[in-house]
Amino acid sequence: MDNNYNHSSQYNPYPYGYPPSSSPYPPPSNYAPYPPPNSSPYPPYPNPYPPQTPPEPYPHPYPPQTPPEPYPHPYPHPSPPQTPPEYWHPPPQPYSGAPPPYQYPGYGYPPPPQYNQEASHPPPLPHPEAQTNYHHHHQDTGGETPPGPPHTAPVYYPPIDHHLSHLSLSETAPSAPASPPAPAATSAETPSLPSPIYPSVITNESLSSHSFHGHSSSTTFETPLLHSGSLDSSQNFNFNNPPSFINPQNNQQYQMVSFGPSKKALKVLLLHGNLDIWIHEAKNLPNMDMFHKTMGDFFNRFPGTRSKITSDPYVSIAITSAVIGRTYVISNSENPIWKQHFNVPVAHHAAEIHFLVKDSDVVGSQLIGVVAIPVEDLYTGTKIEGFFPLIGTNGKPCKNGAGLGLSIQYFSMANLSFYHNGVGVNPEGVPGTYFPLRRGGRVTLYQDAHVHNGSLPEFRLDEGMHYVHGTCWNDIFEAISKARHLVYITGWSVWHEVRLVRGVGGFPEYTLGELLKMKSQEGVRVLLLVWDDPTSRNILGFKMDGFMATHDEETRHFFKHSSVQVLLVPRMAGKRHSWVKKQEVGTIYTHHQKTVIVDTDAGYGKRRIMAFVGGLDLCDGRYDSPQHPLFRTLSTVHADDFHNPTFTGNLAGCPREPWHDMHSKIDGPAAYDVMTNFEERWLKASKPHGLKKLKTSYDDALLRIERVPELLGVNDQPSQGDQDPKGWHVQIFRSIDSNSVKGFPKDARLAAQKNLVCGKNVMIDMSIHSAYVKAIRSAQHFIYIENQYFIGSSYNWSSYKDLGANNLIPMEIALKIASKIKAQERFAVYIVMPMWPEGVPTGSATQRILFWQNKTMQMMYETIYKALEEVGLEGAFSIQDYLNFFCLGNREAAGPNDNLGDESPSTGNTPQGLSRKSRRFMIYVHSKGMIVDDEYVIIGSANINQRSMEGTRDTEIAMGAYQPHHTWAIKQSSPLGQVYGYRMSLWAEHLGHVDDRFTQPESIDCVRHVRSLSEANWKQFASDQISEMRGHLLKYPVEVDRRGKVKSLPGFENFPDVGGQIVGSFLGIQENLTI
Repeated sequence: MDNNYNHSSQYNPYPYGYPPSSSPYPPPSNYAPYPPPNSSPYPPYPNPYPPQTPPEPYPHPYPPQTPPEPYPHPYPHPSPPQTPPEYWHPPPQPYSGAPPPYQYPGYGYPPPPQYNQEASHPPPLPHPEAQTNYHHHHQDTGGETPPGPPHTAPVYYPPIDHHLSHLSLSETAPSAPASPPAPAATSAETPSLPSPIYPSVITNESLSSHSFHGHSSSTTFETPLLHSGSLDSSQNFNFNNPPSFINPQNNQQYQMVSFGPSKKALKVLLLHGNLDIWIHEAKNLPNMDMFHKTMGDFFNRFPGTRSKITSDPYVSIAITSAVIGRTYVISNSENPIWKQHFNVPVAHHAAEIHFLVKDSDVVGSQLIGVVAIPVEDLYTGTKIEGFFPLIGTNGKPCKNGAGLGLSIQYFSMANLSFYHNGVGVNPEGVPGTYFPLRRGGRVTLYQDAHVHNGSLPEFRLDEGMHYVHGTCWNDIFEAISKARHLVYITGWSVWHEVRLVRGVGGFPEYTLGELLKMKSQEGVRVLLLVWDDPTSRNILGFKMDGFMATHDEETRHFFKHSSVQVLLVPRMAGKRHSWVKKQEVGTIYTHHQKTVIVDTDAGYGKRRIMAFVGGLDLCDGRYDSPQHPLFRTLSTVHADDFHNPTFTGNLAGCPREPWHDMHSKIDGPAAYDVMTNFEERWLKASKPHGLKKLKTSYDDALLRIERVPELLGVNDQPSQGDQDPKGWHVQIFRSIDSNSVKGFPKDARLAAQKNLVCGKNVMIDMSIHSAYVKAIRSAQHFIYIENQYFIGSSYNWSSYKDLGANNLIPMEIALKIASKIKAQERFAVYIVMPMWPEGVPTGSATQRILFWQNKTMQMMYETIYKALEEVGLEGAFSIQDYLNFFCLGNREAAGPNDNLGDESPSTGNTPQGLSRKSRRFMIYVHSKGMIVDDEYVIIGSANINQRSMEGTRDTEIAMGAYQPHHTWAIKQSSPLGQVYGYRMSLWAEHLGHVDDRFTQPESIDCVRHVRSLSEANWKQFASDQISEMRGHLLKYPVEVDRRGKVKSLPGFENFPDVGGQIVGSFLGIQENLTI
């Protein structure tokens, strides 16, 4: 989100914890002075940046090591103390099914090779009479070999209640015990029954779901999405068998469950790769709608039409506490046929994969039965398919003959060559997404709203080119000014009083509102889509600014009597969602996209579409430059634009909150996809309701470009090909659902045609998550991330596993580093995030976010340490030689021209007074971007948390782009294109100088040098002595021990001046707001 979650005024001062530094961090001795920036209100920096030359090839500094014995999979387990478990399956029920008419795209990853994807149907299942067990079809390229002897006996389904047996929503107790990355589970002796028995089952998939009084204990309430739901412990079931437990003697290797007097075990293995799944059909399901059945039986006694009301089934696919897929709901059927395909990325430790068949109800769902597939049987790449009995909550078949037809196969990362050769190799981009990869065009990358001329160094690129620093808001102002046909703007916040251009000669300093009104008077179609903050209102002259201070009502009022059309769009759930779900979505989720779309000159009397996409809203508080001043511009460029929500009360003389962001301009075919997103959202938001539906004609206000001969279409521009040194390939990604756009199919069975995933009563585009996963898996050298939040992979945390922050991004990064360690290859990850989430750092919501981020960091560090330990390198390397977290901060010495303002806050033990006295404050990192191997960049509005990645929460948009002429595959060395120049420019901004070591970010020399600079900057920032800071990159102020435990710096637990625990805290119930 873009603003504070709370405005608590509690304060806890931060004690100084480092030896004082008498001077700023000294610049390198080999840098000579450079001239001050032109037309800039900022004082020149004391030292310059020299021109950067392309680096020489850099040898990796890894010391020679004796290669360890190879392991059959990433995390080997010790041999079990007992013989491998024997498994048993009942004879499968007859199953026959025709090939499905479409292919479900899942996450859009490459399909496995076992059947023809173009035919869009699954491989035929064996004839029912031939089925006697699992049908194992071995694929040599599928998975990995698990430790221990191979199975020679079929598998018996164990119970699955273990995943909830230790979970709690207590205020003080963690929701799961501290444990290795995967919990334990068990299996049991082969029973004498004709089908497997489950002592207990999990029936809920979402933390955000709630139980209601008066409903069956098997009723559940869930979120309708993939990689986001969690299995909830709020439901209390009465089972006839003892609950699951963790075997303390071997809890890293097995999941144990009590089942009679003896115990068997299932191995917990790491699934890292893709699961290819077909859900075919279910048969003989019980009727769960007993009330409707009773009423139907009564009314069917009377003459007339007779109808049967029965279950509305669907299937959820779960690994541990994370839901990774689900089918659509088939209404009123006891023999549903889905024929739905999933190709899902996984990065989970688990013993089983669960298929939960449920009955969808208006207020939730009821569990019908479960099928469990042991991970160990999948691990070698064996394809398992058949018809499997459904086990109910009592551990017995839910109904005689009830079963589920499915097939599943695992493809490990080692066998997915799609990811092996870098990000820019695949000519199709991220496959299976709503928008395709668009070839040709130009991209401009921006850091901050403005960069003053000469304030950053020049970087030489390949082909004799130089990196050009973009001036984002100047470019947006100019693009709007030159538009002739259309200006479309989306925003979390759009403020009509913001000035895009400040202190730049030759540019008029109109406000945004004045500029847009002028363009609309010229006949340009000006449309604004702005999130409608539910807490802001303007009713009969009574104004409420709103909790988030987005100015939405002010902006609408300003344009009320003009030809500029403004739609304030609330975030809404669908009509078929429960009342609770509607309240949650409308209250805490937002429309978060930030785009500007205009027409621009294409030459020869033609116009084309151009778009801006990124993290910058056109509102107050966003205008900043790489110098990030605190006080010096309060009377100049920030005189009417003071923004700092950390403080309450008297703000006179307080430092402003500096703002760092990433943005982009797309000029080419992909810009049309950004416009399509706007059109789909506009059509949904402007859909007539009530009496407006009676109008015979309805003008939706959108300009139809096919009716304007001057405007080129998406396919009307020639492509320069892959060898154009200035060319880009660009792809647009989104997190959005059918409740926010018009154009997604209403029939869930048609979702595959548009590469959408299926939720409960909603279609979802979650391609941003797919893009991040694909880029991380394809990375070969380093990853650089700047993001406002960093929360995810909670299913692998040591506690709070059921939180529901199940996006794969943190786990994928940790596993990427682990795989490189085992391959004896260098790899480095740099992650920059805010010092604290915007708002009052002592507030409960802010503290929760910090707590979740701490859990995420620790999970990643512990995974890396285990990898070092496995190959015997824990003594040679530190976990921070591979992964580091940073934040940004600034400190200004007082100058004669500073406007110190009211002196009243200068004293007193308040955050305002202390910050003014110490003359320091964090630089707020609002970026949402990632750079991989200096060849691929993702920039957009999406944070790395569940809100942004899920698709049914905040609506987001992002672009992923690379220059095909500047990739590792083409150059066979470090690419020196625009992405390289962009990263080097960001690092120059953050570190205050350039260094040849920065050209090899994966090298251990670079990692340690950057870390040492950031540690020195933190000492300067935290010092009692005030001094001018040259570099802004600070080591995130936590202590990481050698095994990955993340804790407070001893004696220095709180943020300087403003208070709040740096590692965060958690009190109260879990919720969806902060994840």
